[in-house]
Amino acid sequence: MGRPRVSDELYVVTVTYSPGPHLDRFLASLAHATERPVTVLMADNGSTDGAPEEAVERYPNTRLLRMGGNLGYGSAINRAVAEYGLTSSTDFFIVANPDVQWGPDSIDLLLEAAGRWPSAASFGPLILDPDGSIYPSARHQPSIIRGGMHAVIGPVWKSNPWTAAYRQDRATPSERAVGWLSGSCLLLRSAAFAEVSGFDERYFMYMEDVDLGDRFGRAGWQNIYVPAAEVLHAKGHSTGRDPARNLAAHHVSTYTFLADRYPKWWHAPLRWAFRGALGARARLVVRSSRRQARRAQAKGQR
Repeated sequence: MGRPRVSDELYVVTVTYSPGPHLDRFLASLAHATERPVTVLMADNGSTDGAPEEAVERYPNTRLLRMGGNLGYGSAINRAVAEYGLTSSTDFFIVANPDVQWGPDSIDLLLEAAGRWPSAASFGPLILDPDGSIYPSARHQPSIIRGGMHAVIGPVWKSNPWTAAYRQDRATPSERAVGWLSGSCLLLRSAAFAEVSGFDERYFMYMEDVDLGDRFGRAGWQNIYVPAAEVLHAKGHSTGRDPARNLAAHHVSTYTFLADRYPKWWHAPLRWAFRGALGARARLVVRSSRRQARRAQAKGQR
């Protein structure tokens, strides 16, 4: 349960879906993140750009696992973890998006934090957006009021207090326990991942990291934010291809998460309210996204 020895091999699991040049930057920067020998497992969800195949040729520490189609993020991670028996053969492994670029010693710093927090299941670094701003990757679990007001009011009032509280926007970056951590980059304790049976595969995309953090907490584990470790996340290399479809998927996943937390028969009116509010919000943001896409397309044709 302690920190792995320097000689121990570390596995990094990433899900590829035509990742383009992001994957090469991911793999090239990995050498700066840790002194440990690393094997990268690429769970490929149906790439057509040839990037995973090129990576295998260029980087001898990579393994390409073809999923046979687009299984979604969590399902692909689970399959790679199972195929390599990571929960029984390792103390820790990394899960990260292929559009991450690793900061110096970022993985070693996460592993050091794991030694300080023996009751923690997941560890997440400080995540920088491409413009250098800090992405709010360490958040509270979404309560009815805090999460609900963030979901409903957030799109029209960006600086509202409920969103700030949920995202912990005003908290100074510090090593601390949080409700959940962004799944774009996580160090996971193998025993904890096995205990909760990994990612919930009902989530095709979005909210699988919120759900995982919540289930870790319910099982008695902690989720630890480690801002001393830094990564850059390009974000949206795959979701940006069809933003309207993905916005709709986000709302479906959000309903799944909330409905699970209020499953009793007397919670039915609450679930109806969730479904109605999220459905209305989804229609609003999808229409807005499509209008923006049409404007951008028209502007490009001028």
